[in-house]
Amino acid sequence: MTRLRKRVATRLKDSQNTFALLTTFNEVDMTNLMKLRADYKDAFVEKHGVKLGLMSGFVKAAVNALQHQPIVNAVIDGDDIIYRDYIDISVAVGTSKGLVVPVIRDAEKMNFADIEKEINNFAKKANNGTLSIDEMAGGTLTISNGGVYGSLLSTPIINPPQSAILGMHSIVSRPMVVGGEIVPRPMMYIALTYDHRLIDGREAVFFLRRIKDIIEDPRRLLLDI
Repeated sequence: MTRLRKRVATRLKDSQNTFALLTTFNEVDMTNLMKLRADYKDAFVEKHGVKLGLMSGFVKAAVNALQHQPIVNAVIDGDDIIYRDYIDISVAVGTSKGLVVPVIRDAEKMNFADIEKEINNFAKKANNGTLSIDEMAGGTLTISNGGVYGSLLSTPIINPPQSAILGMHSIVSRPMVVGGEIVPRPMMYIALTYDHRLIDGREAVFFLRRIKDIIEDPRRLLLDI
């Protein structure tokens, strides 16, 4: 085993042994976020020099959901609950040498372009093996996108010392009932695995519903509703 693989194995087993792991699911209609991306992708690249992906939308949605459900951004420390007043989003990146999880720090202060540039930078570093330990340390919530590999559904495992992880999956065209009619829609299952010692089902479900609401109508971010 490589040092990286041994470290990942130890951390994930510690997570399983320590946390009361529970996963809740929802599904998201990706129509509006994908239309936003299609409408503005060329202008976005021209102005910011980086492509507009779906991950920045999910990071922004996660930041908003954490602000609505701050317990998901908290952590247990002994007999205390530590509420963090910052949001650092870890983004799981698969490489040929193993999984790495660089951290987008102070994500609540960043716009779509800032997030895309940071993700792009981390992806390059991950692939050429130049990510530093500091760039992977900390984080208050992880987002893992198994969809890029074709995963339909999963129960992601928490990345200690965080209290939750959001799982994205593949986008599949499925028949949905919209306005009383059956129409094809690009749908994604999303999952939240959380530490049930700290986070109750109610908060976890509300968190995931907030993600769903924002991804299905990104205008909510603009209007802060």
